[in-house]
Amino acid sequence: MSTRALSFGANAEAYERFRPGYPEELFELVLGYAGRPVRTALEIGAGTGKATRLFAAHGVAVTATEPDAAMLAELRGAVPAKVTTVRAAFEDLRPGETYGLVFAAAALHWTRPEGRWSRVAGFLEPEGVFASVGGPLGPADPAVEEAVRTARAPFLDSDGVPSPDGTAPDAAMRWPGTELRRSRLFVDVRQSVIERRLTLSAADYLGHLSTVSAYLQLPRPRRQQAYDAIARVLPGTVEVNADLTVHLARRARPPVAPGAGPDVVRWTGQGV
Repeated sequence: MSTRALSFGANAEAYERFRPGYPEELFELVLGYAGRPVRTALEIGAGTGKATRLFAAHGVAVTATEPDAAMLAELRGAVPAKVTTVRAAFEDLRPGETYGLVFAAAALHWTRPEGRWSRVAGFLEPEGVFASVGGPLGPADPAVEEAVRTARAPFLDSDGVPSPDGTAPDAAMRWPGTELRRSRLFVDVRQSVIERRLTLSAADYLGHLSTVSAYLQLPRPRRQQAYDAIARVLPGTVEVNADLTVHLARRARPPVAPGAGPDVVRWTGQGV
């Protein structure tokens, strides 16, 4: 896991305060796709539990994993006691238990690409569901967006996270749907968008930027200079585009070994 991926813990309280939660539409989308009750879930990179609490509120027994101790402390203070928490990166989890759902909220891009999909598949029940959700948050007004970009430019070319497989942000199928479609371990890959518009005060918008990894990688004096430059061009309230892109996929049935009976299957856990 990269240094950038582990940069959030130093500002865990701000992450909990300024990052928006996830809407009911997300749970409804996942449940509708699953086509059956979702009783157990493994969450990758739970952060402070923004998505954890949505699924837990609907009775899902969530095992929330998070490598950063400060983020995990915030999560434990915010989610129901019935949520199981594990301090570990996804790559360090031991295989064994399987779940009806494996999901990641604004976290999958921090996992290592090598063996990512075989690890996900290994934690899923047969035909279990994988879900990934995320999306940038930025000014909805093009004039404000351009003013922020210009103010940020001396410090950062971009404050976004590049697509892990190089897929263009305006492509019809975005990452990780692109990789899921290439994988033999998943079928029925779908992409949906949940449209959201939020109104933030200028202070809260800056608070959100204080949780963005690109800024957290800057030396502290440069970081503050970037925040100050952006603050000077913001209106009192900022309308933001906070659309969520959701990718869903189902674990493929393992192939039946030649000559085997219907209950004997061969599943190596290998693949893209």
